[in-house]
Amino acid sequence: MREGRAGREQYEHKKEKSHGVKINQKLQGEWYLWGVLEQFLNHIDKHWLCASGNRVLLAVSGGLDSMVMLDLFVKAGFTVAVAHCNFKLRDADADDDEQFVREKAQALNVPFHTTSFDTKEYAAQQRISIQMAARELRYKWFEDIVESEGYDYVATAHHANDSVETILLNWTKGNTIDAGIPVKNGKIIRPLLFATRKQLEEYAAQNQVRWREDASNATTDYERNFIRHSVLPLLKELNPALEQTVMRGWDKHAIQHELFEETFRHWQQQFVRHDADKIIIAKQAFEKYSNSASLLWYLIHRLGFHYDTCEKIIEALHGQPGKKFTGVAHELIVDRDAAIVSPIVPLWDAVSIAQQQTHASIGLWNLTIEMISIDEARAELTKPVSPYTAFLDADKISFPLHWRQWQAGDYFFPLGMQQRKKVSDLLVDEKVSLADKSLVTVLESGGEICWVAGHRIDNRFKLTDQTRHVLKLSVSL
Repeated sequence: MREGRAGREQYEHKKEKSHGVKINQKLQGEWYLWGVLEQFLNHIDKHWLCASGNRVLLAVSGGLDSMVMLDLFVKAGFTVAVAHCNFKLRDADADDDEQFVREKAQALNVPFHTTSFDTKEYAAQQRISIQMAARELRYKWFEDIVESEGYDYVATAHHANDSVETILLNWTKGNTIDAGIPVKNGKIIRPLLFATRKQLEEYAAQNQVRWREDASNATTDYERNFIRHSVLPLLKELNPALEQTVMRGWDKHAIQHELFEETFRHWQQQFVRHDADKIIIAKQAFEKYSNSASLLWYLIHRLGFHYDTCEKIIEALHGQPGKKFTGVAHELIVDRDAAIVSPIVPLWDAVSIAQQQTHASIGLWNLTIEMISIDEARAELTKPVSPYTAFLDADKISFPLHWRQWQAGDYFFPLGMQQRKKVSDLLVDEKVSLADKSLVTVLESGGEICWVAGHRIDNRFKLTDQTRHVLKLSVSL
């Protein structure tokens, strides 16, 4: 059955009853109901958003847009549930919003899901904006509900004004490739993109849809609200039908975007690989495509990298190895034959390790410390040993040990060498990527490096024929 057909059949049946009836003031609300409902169903039909048998989870904040969306889905006859996020950003107002939506769901006898987040704390932990934090928390929660409850789609109440605002906001930052809001993205559907905010306001007034105002919408504290309240009114003086004009143009752009995404997928499969929390982009990726800056931006822009930064990255790949570019919580390092994106590694506090201590941690690393006999060590050394394990002469060790990130200027005497060597030179010799260098740690005894963890012990602390006690060290992530 064609998507949206169930709701359409119900609509057509009721619409037939109104044929030939003179529309007066009393019936005006019902007339407006069918006009918007018809556009709603046409939009669902046109973009194949959901089918008659689907269970749709509606993201309902309690504001105008989502309350109208809920009303339309219910009147169209779809099987729905309501999900509400309390971001704890508006004090008592946020709790009132939650109660308002809960009561509406109960009145409609539809399932209600709710959760709350410490959005500010999450934003601080991830070093992202509060708006970005709220978005990430919200959509991750939606994914969890869909998986646990078996919903087919999640509907959000973005409308035409939202899309126009997003387009303009992204254009001001040079982001034009996917500047608008997609009508469908996996299981996320946006069934109100056909309507302007004014249409939704009129619908709510005509059909007694109650909703709550978000006080933040009336301010210019956020970039989006600056576009909404200060920029769009001026543009609408030039073109009163601005939203419809932009959305028509954006429909044409969507076709071009599909072609771009096909190119991007091919580019990504050829040149991009993921290694744990790193994204590694081969240098050849920027040599074979004339629009490589656009492709790179599309890959990493959600990490906070702007388009002009991507252009500078490509310039740096031609002769500036070691150059770093910073996003929100990630950095991109231009290596010899690749660009490597990884989370920014903060400076870790050094750790002091006492003689009786068996475990320690620094940053991402965990260290285990064990005192063993020389016979036990010799038995283990007859087998392949991981570079993340070291055996040191315990009698040459001075406690407390000092564990820290390596620094420029550090040097030691690598195993088998009588001359000192800079740690930086060792890492170059071992072809450690620039991104991984920030993760390297050293262990010091009496102010001397005894182990470059994961790479080489110092010759002065090696096991000899005179060794009787062995300090076994192992690091792991």
